[in-house]
Amino acid sequence: MRRARSTKIVATLGPASGTVEMIGALFDAGVDVFRLNFSHGTHAEHKARYDVIRAIERERKRPIGILMDLQGPKLRVGTFVDGKVTLKAGQAFRLDLTDRPGDQDRAPLPHPEIFEAIEAGTDLLLDDGRIRLHVEKVRPKAAETVVVTGGVLSNRKGVNVPGVVLPLSALTTKDRADLRFGLDLGVDWVALSFVQRPDDVAEARRLIGGRAAIMVKLEKPQAIERLTEILDLTDAVMVARGDLGVELPPEDVPGLQKRIVRACRVLGKPVVVATQMLESMVQSPAPTRAEASDVATAVYDGADAVMLSAETAAGAYPLEAVRIMDRIIVKVEHDPLYRPIMDAEHSAPEHTAADAITAAAAQVAQTIGAAAICTYTTSGSTTLRAARERPTSPILGLTANLATARRLAVLWGVHWVPTRDVRSFADMVERACKVASQEGMARAGDRLVITAGVPFGTPGATNILRIAWVE
Repeated sequence: MRRARSTKIVATLGPASGTVEMIGALFDAGVDVFRLNFSHGTHAEHKARYDVIRAIERERKRPIGILMDLQGPKLRVGTFVDGKVTLKAGQAFRLDLTDRPGDQDRAPLPHPEIFEAIEAGTDLLLDDGRIRLHVEKVRPKAAETVVVTGGVLSNRKGVNVPGVVLPLSALTTKDRADLRFGLDLGVDWVALSFVQRPDDVAEARRLIGGRAAIMVKLEKPQAIERLTEILDLTDAVMVARGDLGVELPPEDVPGLQKRIVRACRVLGKPVVVATQMLESMVQSPAPTRAEASDVATAVYDGADAVMLSAETAAGAYPLEAVRIMDRIIVKVEHDPLYRPIMDAEHSAPEHTAADAITAAAAQVAQTIGAAAICTYTTSGSTTLRAARERPTSPILGLTANLATARRLAVLWGVHWVPTRDVRSFADMVERACKVASQEGMARAGDRLVITAGVPFGTPGATNILRIAWVE
């Protein structure tokens, strides 16, 4: 089941993809990590899908990552007497804390934290940015606004407050209950929504307690302003372009995407590009050419993974969406321009012995035409370093820790094989050659570059580089 590509695919499960047969077909078509979106579905539904994934993992004998995506705080207007109103540009419109249904002149906004944070001059975006209000005056329990961009506003539409840090935790009461449930299930990743500040990540890390890795969803401009601090605290990043594009001008998002991907590559932290990648395939059996180019851009930039959301969760063509994404990635990675672009974005290794060994392994593998780079790892740090180099040779990740293989199924270029602990250096070399041969990554006479840390089992202690012949 070795993929013919380095960039991984994350797919969201939902009503269109919840059966045993479909989940198995999605994995066979190319999915490396499955996303459970806790904005939708019940705990029972998520557990059933989790159990199916683990059953497929045992049957296919390949580690599969599972990502739980927390909903985060959702800011919404209340309801209207007639279910909806039509707002016209230039009209006055009041938002307030009362629970009375709204009308043509006002609407309930049951979020006191918004009134605490906004001021005259603030813009509010409603219904994914379709409606824009400009705040003229703020009182403790109400805000007087003028409609800048009008339209139909219906019950419980979302509210965004661009450019304002809201006094909200990224984890709601629902999120905390969902988190406990997901951790007890055994998810590999927790995706945090609505992150605004480093403290949000620190709070989540305290609650998770090392039971899963953290993936920050960058969807708030405030998080971008503190990107370096947030990257230091997280294990991976998701570029959530849909929400990011609501609060920022659309022309700003492509450049931010490249900036975030590059920052993650420099630090050696996995980065997933997400949202609307093949959006038209929710209803169409084929993507637009622009969507194919969008996926390709993320691959050329060196993202670890690209993600499908509604396409596989609720779309009419979930399997076709995975297949076409797989085909786009493979085509890009075989493009003669792919490697020069990747190498141009290559950053210098950090000034540590482990990074020096790993950078040397990539160079040696390219020079001798090695069939693969084999990494022995317990925590995953050795393999993370190897992937950071974006080598020309595929990476064979060997670990006795199944949780590590599952967690880093999202990592660029790595084919994971769980194996028993090695007893000695000679055993390590023999095992690497045997597994590389069994997995179809090397044949007799091929050379492997092997990296590991001695003493074995010491996290982060990469200090060995060995060239071995496959017999």
